[in-house]
Amino acid sequence: MNLRLRGRRKSDEPAAPEPAARPGMRSTRSPAEIAYQNLKLRVHRLLIERIDLGNLARLDLATANAELKVVIRQLIDEQPVPLSQRDRMLLTDEVLNEVHGLGPIEPLMRDPEISDILINSSRQVFVERLGKLEITPVVFRDDAHLLQIIDRIVSRVGRRIDESSPMVDARLPDGSRVNAIIPPLALDGPSMSIRRFGIHRITVEDLVRFGSLPAQMVDVIRAMVLGRLNILISGGTGSGKTTLLNCISSFIPEHERIVTIEDSAELHLQQPHVVRLETRPENVERRGEVTQRDLLRNSLRMRPDRIVIGEVRGGESLDMLQAMNTGHDGSISTIHANSARDSVNRLEMMMQMAGFNLPSRAMRQQIALAIDVVIQTARFSDGTRKVTSICELSGMEGDTIGMQELFTYRREGVDTDG
Repeated sequence: MNLRLRGRRKSDEPAAPEPAARPGMRSTRSPAEIAYQNLKLRVHRLLIERIDLGNLARLDLATANAELKVVIRQLIDEQPVPLSQRDRMLLTDEVLNEVHGLGPIEPLMRDPEISDILINSSRQVFVERLGKLEITPVVFRDDAHLLQIIDRIVSRVGRRIDESSPMVDARLPDGSRVNAIIPPLALDGPSMSIRRFGIHRITVEDLVRFGSLPAQMVDVIRAMVLGRLNILISGGTGSGKTTLLNCISSFIPEHERIVTIEDSAELHLQQPHVVRLETRPENVERRGEVTQRDLLRNSLRMRPDRIVIGEVRGGESLDMLQAMNTGHDGSISTIHANSARDSVNRLEMMMQMAGFNLPSRAMRQQIALAIDVVIQTARFSDGTRKVTSICELSGMEGDTIGMQELFTYRREGVDTDG
């Protein structure tokens, strides 16, 4: 099936106005760069006018891309602009990314070394590569162009973003997590953050090879999972909590029924008996919201052997602790905290968000009875992520939760690589 070309017409769109540079952003684009962006826009618009979108939708992706490349090359040949062979190939790929991909950031999405793509505005894009932030030469044509890409992402998962709902969480088909925020909340234009997941799933063996944890620690964690201990993985943002959770979940026996609960689906468990649940935000009428607490309560009726919560962050902490104390041993969750002791204190604060006025000692007893082990992760200045501590909760000691450290990582210095 070939894409039917429509009638040709000349397109003399005026150049898009150049926005004023803001502090910390790239300087004003050169005339050559503006001309290139306008050429790409012109070819893209001509492509949309000339292809039959009905036929395009019926083609598989590989065939559609091959047909589109032929049409794009024809359109480039019609432009009165001298281009080298390399520039023609680059322009073809970029226009194709505008149709089927994520525009200028599509090449970044294909780079296996990039773990985060941070778009501060249409003029400024950072990436985290091998644990370190660096700026990229990638720019969008303007704020409207960036907003178009954001809308394309969120609409695929049934979400919406506009002035009445200017924040959204979504995910890409590969599981990458996306957060976007637009004006009037974002003062310098639309902003988007993409937390990527590698093409190849990281295993425990990979973590040992990276130096994130020693092999002896892996043996202990495996025994904890097989022994159905309740585990809480603690750490700061970007410290590798979800990656570690994915890795240690591989130790769960395949015959057990697992229910996962997440705000944005990130976990990729390999067992055959897994039920994945995801929260839902409220709709335009401010109705229909389904929280983690709602899903957790429902999961108790689904006969789970283990409950895995992507991250505990609110009133669902009370229901999670009660589930751990009433027959759902071996459950695992993550929490944002800077130390094992801080994670226990945060759990106590979250229990108060459930709406019950419980005495402090009662809440601490509930935590001490439910949580068996806290695994602490951290991200260091050189970009590496390590398991820095494994603590066992040993019950109540007066009004304090007793904790015994089984493993600890001590940094003795800084080498030439930081």
